[in-house]
Amino acid sequence: MTARLRDTDPMRLADAMHALLGGMPDFFNREATILDFAELANTPERIDWPGIASLLRRYRLQPVAVSNLPEAFIEGARKIGLAVLDADNAAAVAPQNPAAPAPAAAPAPAVEAPAPAAAAEPTLIIDRPLRSGQQAYARGDLVLLCGVSHGAEVIADGSIHCYGPLRGRALAGAQGNNRARVFSTNFGPELVSIAGVYRTFEKGIPESVAGKTAQAWLKGEGDNQTLTIAPLQTL
Repeated sequence: MTARLRDTDPMRLADAMHALLGGMPDFFNREATILDFAELANTPERIDWPGIASLLRRYRLQPVAVSNLPEAFIEGARKIGLAVLDADNAAAVAPQNPAAPAPAAAPAPAVEAPAPAAAAEPTLIIDRPLRSGQQAYARGDLVLLCGVSHGAEVIADGSIHCYGPLRGRALAGAQGNNRARVFSTNFGPELVSIAGVYRTFEKGIPESVAGKTAQAWLKGEGDNQTLTIAPLQTL
């Protein structure tokens, strides 16, 4: 998981996390997290690394590395055990003893073998209700025949199809597939996510989709994508 930080102040980050996740401190499940500073609005004088790490762990995220971090803060990140991906990756690809390449012999003609087609991830079908505290994860699409209770969590790298009441938390496109969708015949989750874009419902489900057949998907391109929820037209 990558967390894109636009601020480094732990208090403001705490407010943003609370607004994003609806005050649910146990939303994540100790996922390893890379802190990406590419979208940092202003370069601070210092970074409170222990404060940021403590905040993330409060939400059960495990910071392991940083990316796009200004040079002045790299030493501080390393002191608390964070890897610096940009420097490490550059060192890995830099030539050890650059020298002029020797003339290469003409290669013998070769016949290219066709690349094997990637196997599609299988669809996971669950034919029993998911109770509070239970979690289901699918590497492809996830099909739920009996619904999801409050406090349960369903995660899929592909789309989620729920043919019963959808309560709890539904996260589709978990590995970044922004074309994934969430479908439900009885829409009412605590939280829905597509490719890391979240929406919570502390003020209630919109009347147009509450308890109805609905779908959620990402509308727009790039950084301008928004999570959209609308009734699903059926015959």
